[in-house]
Amino acid sequence: MHILKKIEQAVIQGVQTHFGQELAQVEFVPTRKDFEGDITVVVFSMLKTIKGNPEQIGQLLGAYIKEALTEVSAFNVVKGFLNLSFTDTYFLDAFSETLSEPHFGYVLPTSNEAVMVEYSSPNTNKPLHLGHVRNNLLGYSVAKIIEASGKKVIKTQIINDRGIHICKSMLAWQRFGGGETPESTGLKGDALVGKYYVAFDKAYKEEIAQMVVTGVS
Repeated sequence: MHILKKIEQAVIQGVQTHFGQELAQVEFVPTRKDFEGDITVVVFSMLKTIKGNPEQIGQLLGAYIKEALTEVSAFNVVKGFLNLSFTDTYFLDAFSETLSEPHFGYVLPTSNEAVMVEYSSPNTNKPLHLGHVRNNLLGYSVAKIIEASGKKVIKTQIINDRGIHICKSMLAWQRFGGGETPESTGLKGDALVGKYYVAFDKAYKEEIAQMVVTGVS
């Protein structure tokens, strides 16, 4: 049983024991960072059912919960908020349960809904770099998270070799390459393409500079 469900049952039983009232529901909120605790029970919302001082009610319920649940190690009350702390054993057991289940938290697919995740998509005219590693890890992780939520995931990338950038590399290779290949140069394919992309830019700037000198605009 989930720990919040256990606490909810303990609170309802505590209200019945101390106040003789049936509590319909229990409100939880995350414990504020400036307070000690792992989860907070909102006592204020119980005042529709229980009449009394919120802090006193919190003290009574905190003591009852700590006695009833071995997972709760301590409690404190700040006005109408009952802050509960969990034992180290509870966290260790929860982590062990998570690690022992390879598909912990996975949701079974309920429909044929599909999501496409496009990532990496490196430039065809530049070598791969560390940023691509980051994008690959991020894209793959997002795809697996969505898949775990029960959706079909299609992973893809766009290799765009039709834009002006690759054309610059192609033209420079035709003009200056002399038939070079990755095999003849010992360069990886992306590095060779990048080399001629840079060569195009250099030649283009030199051509513009020469046109300026000769008065061509």
